[in-house]
Amino acid sequence: MMLPKPRNINVEKYIGGLSKLEKISDPIKLSANESALGPSPRAIEVFEKDKDKIFKYPESDSNFLREAISKKYNIDLNRTVCGAGSDQVFDLICKLFLETGDEVIVSEFGFIMHRIYASLHGAKVFLAKEENYRVSIDEISKNVTDKTKIVFVANPNNPTGTYLSKQEMLLLREKLRSDILLVIDDAYFEFMNKDDFSSGLEIFKDSANVFITRTFSKIYGLAGLRLGWGYASKEIIDGIYKIKPPFNVNRAALSAGVEAIKDSEWTQKAIEHNLVWSKKIFSVLEENNIETNMPTANFFLMNFNKAKINSEQAFEKLASKRIILRKMDQYKIPNSLRLTIGDTKANDHFIKIIKDILK
Repeated sequence: MMLPKPRNINVEKYIGGLSKLEKISDPIKLSANESALGPSPRAIEVFEKDKDKIFKYPESDSNFLREAISKKYNIDLNRTVCGAGSDQVFDLICKLFLETGDEVIVSEFGFIMHRIYASLHGAKVFLAKEENYRVSIDEISKNVTDKTKIVFVANPNNPTGTYLSKQEMLLLREKLRSDILLVIDDAYFEFMNKDDFSSGLEIFKDSANVFITRTFSKIYGLAGLRLGWGYASKEIIDGIYKIKPPFNVNRAALSAGVEAIKDSEWTQKAIEHNLVWSKKIFSVLEENNIETNMPTANFFLMNFNKAKINSEQAFEKLASKRIILRKMDQYKIPNSLRLTIGDTKANDHFIKIIKDILK
């Protein structure tokens, strides 16, 4: 019997952080960069109130949420688009701009979904080498050709936790041709506490050739609802709306998103929690010869080259004490694990166990 044959899509599959391990009951999941405190109580309340309306379609263009975003950041409503996570926004950007044979540049250890979506839409992806796990403007420039269409940069970057300063970001945009779209992934900007840093939105709010993406999965704690948004020139956003699926964001996500973004008090509480614990954990890692990034986001990339044990041994020993971290095999970062900052109980437990196994 002849059967329909799908096309051969030669793209690597994204591998998320583990949620459970065999024989480990009640695991402490610090393998995915999820919120330590969870969502705003206001977001939970409206989510529960909305449950009786789930038989109705959501707004097709996420207008109420876009209005809240526009008001909070003082930006043009007509230059915004919402997606089922910032992932969907990456997908729409690539769908709008890329054809077979086009080229996309990503940093060597940049967020892997950037290159996956570019590959899915037929582009040839170039990995610009990094310097000490930092995005290199020079290396990006070296990879630019007349076929380059898009450059993706996450700032700060996942999984390395490093960042480019405001001046470096301005220099990067200056060095690229004006017809190359610079996509800046602002997923972790709220956690930043560095004087020389500015978010992509702050720097390029008025730029016509920069696309900024943001997410509700990190600081707002809505990862399970899949909600993100993007900001670009009206011309680009108009193009996105031509190809965007109708009703692409579910009504529960929209309702919770509106309240999450309005609850500044809860957001500040999450920021302060992260700041306090990032400093504590950074000190512990330093004391135990684990090389890592300075506190910038809600995670640390931990390198075990100078530690008493290697990353695989550390992973197993931590797992035996219920703590699950993220292996860096897919990113090809050797002898390293990524740790997400958790709630107070999880962080205390991690600090105790890492000290014990590195005595």
